[in-house]
Amino acid sequence: MKKNIAVLPGDGIGPEIMIGALEILNAIGERFGHEFTFEYGHIGGSAIDTEGTPLSDQTIELCKRSDAVLLGAVGGPKWDQNPPEMRPEQGLLKIRKVLNLYANMRPISYYASIQESSPLKKEIIEETDFLIVRELTGGLYFGKPSKRNYQDGMESAVDTLYYEREEVKRIITLAFELAKGRKGKVTSVDKANVLESSRMWREVA
Repeated sequence: MKKNIAVLPGDGIGPEIMIGALEILNAIGERFGHEFTFEYGHIGGSAIDTEGTPLSDQTIELCKRSDAVLLGAVGGPKWDQNPPEMRPEQGLLKIRKVLNLYANMRPISYYASIQESSPLKKEIIEETDFLIVRELTGGLYFGKPSKRNYQDGMESAVDTLYYEREEVKRIITLAFELAKGRKGKVTSVDKANVLESSRMWREVA
């Protein structure tokens, strides 16, 4: 197997953990006969510092022509005072949108070898095995308007929670497809007693 991988180390601990990740990929390649080609790009704070934007068109094109994107971490205190459009996190949101990366999957597993490091008792967490599936390209992060208001000496802020039905349907469909290969159970989390978007979410689920 030959694969081209876009490597975006990002900020903070990102470049450090990327070294280890690439070592693992190279070891996998050697053991199983795969060939990985790595091409580097910038995202987040490193992109702001080198390219003047949280995510450049050049990096977007790199990601689009690659078979996969390996992303480190984004953000840090150095850029905390930047205006909203020039914060590192905007690069992360933009790459999700342009590549249609709508699903975040976070497995939660129990490892006996590190049980003593957990603040939870063994009998509570033993055999834990579930997968959180989170929607990434709709909701509060992308709804408009999202802004500050200053009027008559008063400051306020608004963020809009916006989902289209198809956005909800595709993430829930993915959750059910994944559940088929696991325990066959999906738990949908919402706030349907208060939020209209959650009522639609529950209807779809």
